[in-house]
Amino acid sequence: MFGSLGKKFADDIANQIQQKVGEHLSNKARENGSTEQATESLGQVTGRRKALFIGINYYGQNGELRGCINDVHNIKNFLTKNYRIDEVLVLTDDQTSNPNKMPTRKNILAAFRWLRNGAKSGDSLIFHYSGHGGSVKDTDGDEEDGMDETLIPVDYKQAGHIVDDEVHDVLVRGLPKGVRLTSIMDCCHSESILDLPYIYTVNGDLQIIETSKNEGIATLVGAGTRFLLDGNKTKAITSIKEGMKHLMSSASGGNSAAREKAIKTRSTEADVIQFSGCRDSQTSADAQIGGQATGAMSYALITSLKKSKKQNYTHLLKEMRQLLNGKYTQVPCMSAGRKLVLDDTFAI
Repeated sequence: MFGSLGKKFADDIANQIQQKVGEHLSNKARENGSTEQATESLGQVTGRRKALFIGINYYGQNGELRGCINDVHNIKNFLTKNYRIDEVLVLTDDQTSNPNKMPTRKNILAAFRWLRNGAKSGDSLIFHYSGHGGSVKDTDGDEEDGMDETLIPVDYKQAGHIVDDEVHDVLVRGLPKGVRLTSIMDCCHSESILDLPYIYTVNGDLQIIETSKNEGIATLVGAGTRFLLDGNKTKAITSIKEGMKHLMSSASGGNSAAREKAIKTRSTEADVIQFSGCRDSQTSADAQIGGQATGAMSYALITSLKKSKKQNYTHLLKEMRQLLNGKYTQVPCMSAGRKLVLDDTFAI
């Protein structure tokens, strides 16, 4: 309809309109009590920095992946090049000659304990996971959607999954005040894999209700704009499906009793922040980008930080979402263990 010029700038214009609609709806949500503002300050990192990287391709198993070990190398190389990290542990399933470095259930839980061991105020802990994630029925009533999320170790057939309750108990619970844990989870069903009670909007507010509805409306407006400008039916249909998923998920309303229990039992004294590849109801793509197998979320994180290392946490989340929008159905998310104001520059 708008010719070659419209096609050239379709994505940029559609993303800007989608962003503005989302901001308008978020402001309305804050006015009517659907979101609340974060209030607590993020502590400074002044001590040691430890990092744990886990990548599982599940070689020779059903559901074998291609990009997870690449993700570990890419994220590790980027972080160690741009930030100081004092100690590193890597578990990947290509390290067959060293049983202690295989990402088995036992080794993953031991690695969690290694990461947090001796942590004190001012220390920074980094955890990156790329592999399969799953979901099972919640049995203790702390999940709004009635499902627990899981990590799937390389020996899951023999040893089973690691349920988010156990991830929280072993890795997160009891971390001292002033410790920062930054978690990057590139797996399916990962929004609440650390069982953190506070989910953020792209404007830095804490979502309570209607956030999925607002994102659905904004996505649908962006899809219509993009189609008007470039006539790309495939992209438009993908975005429309994504928008409808948000609207459908908002219709279920959520479980307020489960939310209250999660806040009471999963809040943290430490500064625990998680970036996840998708919502609990979604899958994360094992993609082919630039000739390399990679997780879409890990790629989006590195690409966003390469554009600017000076952006704050909520802007980084927004950048990641825009990078994946229209190409993948997954929506990266951010959560925290307490009501942190995340307008500080991203740092580990």
